[in-house]
This record gives sequence, C-alpha cells and structure tokens, in this order.
Amino acid sequence: MPATGHVLVVCTANICRSPMAAALLRHALAAQPEPLRSVPVISAGVAARRGDPATEYSAIALKKVGITLASHQSQPVTQELLDKSLLVLCMTESHRTMIQLTGEPPPERLLLFRELLDDRMREIADPYGSPLPVYESSRDEMVEAIPSIVEYLRRLVS
Repeated sequence: MPATGHVLVVCTANICRSPMAAALLRHALAAQPEPLRSVPVISAGVAARRGDPATEYSAIALKKVGITLASHQSQPVTQELLDKSLLVLCMTESHRTMIQLTGEPPPERLLLFRELLDDRMREIADPYGSPLPVYESSRDEMVEAIPSIVEYLRRLVS
C-alpha cells in the first residue's frame, strides 16, 4: 500500500531555507505524474514564530528561477505536522536531532535534504544575514538534491 501524507521541510526560523526548499520541491512535483503531483509540501521551523514572511533575499533567489514565495508565512514544527508527514527533510543535523529529541514519536522518515545525494556536503548552511549570492548558492544546493528526493518519493507513493 502506498504511503500518504505531506513532505515537511524543516529549518530554523522557517524564513529562508525551508520555504525555498519546499517551493522548489513543490515546483518539481507539479511536473510529475500522479500520485507524485498531488503530494503536499509544507515547511516549518524548529525555532519559528508563526506568520513571518520569507526573507527578501529568499524571495529574490526564487523569483530568479520563476517561483514565488509571496504567500509564505512561517510556522513552528508541531507534533501534528510530524505525525502527518510522509517524509521530513531537514537542512542540518542539528534540526534532525531536535526533531528526534522532541518528537513523540519522532517521524519514521527523517532525512537531511541532501542526504540522498552521493555527496559529502549534506547540510545546507543558513544564509540568513548574508548577501544575495549566498542565498542563490543555497538555492542551487537544494535544486541539486531535488531529483533524488523526487525519486525517493516515487518509491514511497507508488
């Protein structure tokens, strides 16, 4: 039986990395056949406030590749979000550790966003407060990981 639920992308404040990564993954899944096309992708932060917009440079970095973050509003990671997750993708090991320590129970599928790549660079550093090229570099690190995530999801939902 295929697995169901949403993909939850996690960073710290849910205003830079996780909104960008979630939007990029949603964009990639929209080009896939069903059931992948219908897998919801949301984002949250382990230390997020509710209702903050994405940072200006996050929005600009995605606008340059034709994706908008205009409607993004930050939210904290909750047990309900974890419980309804098909897959949780974290930006760093510290995010994963926080979820492992606070989730009751922690999610079954808890990976780093770049973990499925055959690459030693598995974490995506926080660009907050950096110039636009750092945000663009983070975006490109996410884009590189998307095909491996799509393939992993294909196996889960088929």
